[in-house]
Amino acid sequence: MIKRIFPFLNWFPLTGTNVRADLMAGIAVALVLIPQSMAYAQLAGLPPVYGLYAAFLPVMVAALWGSSNQLATGPVAVVSLLTAAALIPLAAEGSSEYIALAIVLALLVGLIQLTMGVFRMGALVSFISHPVIVGFTNAAAIIIGLSQLNKIFGLPLDTDHAFMVNIWYMLLRVGDTHLPTLAMGVGAIVAMWALKKYYPRFPGVLLVVAVAIIISWATGFERKLQVPLDALADAEVRELVREAKEYDQRADLLEDEVRRAEQELRGLQGMEALNLRYEMDRTRLEAQEVRERATLLERRLRDLELRAVPGEPTLYYQRETVPEGAETRGPTWRIARSSEDSVLLNGGGAVVGNVPQGLPSLSIPSLGWSTFTALITSAFVIALVGFTEAIAIAKAMAAKTGQRLDPNQELVGQGLANIVGSASQAYPVSGSFSRSAVNLTSGAKTGLSSVITGLVVLATLLFLTPLLYHLPQAVLAAIIMMAVVGLVNFHAVHHAWQAHKHDGVAAIITFIVTLAAAPNLDFGIIAGAGLAIILFLYRRMHPRVSELARYEDGTLRDAQLYGLQTTEKVCIMRFDGSLYFANVAFFEDAILNLAARHPNARYLVIVAKGINEIDASGEESIRGLARRLRERDVTLVIAGVKAQVLDLMKRTGLYDVIGEKYVFRSTDASIKAVQEWIEAEEKASTSGEEKAGA
Repeated sequence: MIKRIFPFLNWFPLTGTNVRADLMAGIAVALVLIPQSMAYAQLAGLPPVYGLYAAFLPVMVAALWGSSNQLATGPVAVVSLLTAAALIPLAAEGSSEYIALAIVLALLVGLIQLTMGVFRMGALVSFISHPVIVGFTNAAAIIIGLSQLNKIFGLPLDTDHAFMVNIWYMLLRVGDTHLPTLAMGVGAIVAMWALKKYYPRFPGVLLVVAVAIIISWATGFERKLQVPLDALADAEVRELVREAKEYDQRADLLEDEVRRAEQELRGLQGMEALNLRYEMDRTRLEAQEVRERATLLERRLRDLELRAVPGEPTLYYQRETVPEGAETRGPTWRIARSSEDSVLLNGGGAVVGNVPQGLPSLSIPSLGWSTFTALITSAFVIALVGFTEAIAIAKAMAAKTGQRLDPNQELVGQGLANIVGSASQAYPVSGSFSRSAVNLTSGAKTGLSSVITGLVVLATLLFLTPLLYHLPQAVLAAIIMMAVVGLVNFHAVHHAWQAHKHDGVAAIITFIVTLAAAPNLDFGIIAGAGLAIILFLYRRMHPRVSELARYEDGTLRDAQLYGLQTTEKVCIMRFDGSLYFANVAFFEDAILNLAARHPNARYLVIVAKGINEIDASGEESIRGLARRLRERDVTLVIAGVKAQVLDLMKRTGLYDVIGEKYVFRSTDASIKAVQEWIEAEEKASTSGEEKAGA
């Protein structure tokens, strides 16, 4: 019982060999995790430091309370993208409200997973079939890769339209590519590919990050300049900056009012609560409109291209308004950020910038009813998809190590990881295939390796974050693209199609809907899961039915498939599926159609080898068929009956209705008996005719 509550006690006693192996594996995983976590945080729409927060306590907690010794938990691409898809419609990326929602989302995901684990509901994950996961993963990998193109090219990516439309508009501006950014991104991709191919055991991602930081620092890759607002020569640009700032501040105030109203609402009831909720909803709508206006103005500012004209002071003109004959100097500048009386200009590539040093603050996130209703659907999808990904990885590794897994315990581990993560400023996490593979190949023996990984991340947060300032965003984008390229697997979709057309359809529809609905990826997974369940029910409603006849070797085979001649006196039908309320109509139609095709038949044999169970509707259907066939002078025979079905027939009296004589456990015995009955009837008929003639 103690080990079920504290499963990490199974690691003990620790041997020196295991500790050394876990130490080396933990460090190796950390070298991959640190840059990946920052990249995935940005994929989720969060500042890079929140990726490090998600790579600290959740990694250790998942290992301590999970069941897999090698599963490496932390930020992953698909869950990061699902997080962004859930939050982008609710708040501006990177804003304080957005960050707060991400932390609450982690709490909800954790509570759902923990509840499922405690109540041993791991089987619910089976509702998301493998073909649906395949279709979703392929679409998500493509979306993730495309979402990073703007960072590789150094171009802005709008969010006004559907995801694929925004990508298309971004590609139309490819002529404005920032060449140093493109060189940094493409160089990182080539370097990581080469290191992975020729030096697979070397921490290639870490080396690329280190070299990129040095190059970025040495070449002045980031060019930022703080100038007074009056340095903007165009009056309309200055007015645009002021207007954008006013709308942004107004939106912040309105959002603060909504949060205060949510707090007050908890202690109110009756009309006071209704009035406050009305005011809160009205304020929320106004805040949304103001925020959208602020975002639109900021986008207009971001798209402006400014050129510096030297002088006392240096003035910055829009490219098309530079005075004739004036000499410009330096790069093309863009407005990165503005304040009351100054603007920050960016003339180089984007870098990570300041990463806060120190540990995340520990606090329980505030969960209001409106936040709960806005996030619960996405949280449920992330909980299921995240756990499905984690348990699939854990099973793949357990097949190599021989470890016995407990899916419900893994749910508890993942749930606790997300709950503890939400209390330490993290966003939702799951199991990572690439880092788990590193963990396994590095020789990890127990979950202690993940604890060591978390401690290395802790050291990074405490001492090393200043070194990350000059890391180019294009390199983080390259890390993400290299990580997800392995998720694109169209062969798996083709394999699903070959296995069963319905599985192939589910995979393809999931793929198409996910791409079309992006960034609302939950639509894709919900549509795919729903379609898979509908197709499953359709198959159960229309099981395989075949008329049987004797083959040349004496066995019973499908008469239509093998072109066999059937007999007139007896017809034999095999029904491959449990008989229950959803398919009784199909079953009855099959029996009656068979009887109609053989009007001279005296016996109708149902081969019930494929019937594992019968419900009340199925039992009543057989009872009615036996009566209707008897009225047509046809005897119903049931052959190959399984023990559990026979028990049901005896309990309900169906056994007596059909007749003990006409129920067989063996198919061959039933056919032999029917043939004897027919022969006896024919002899009796012949004898009767002879007597009548005499």
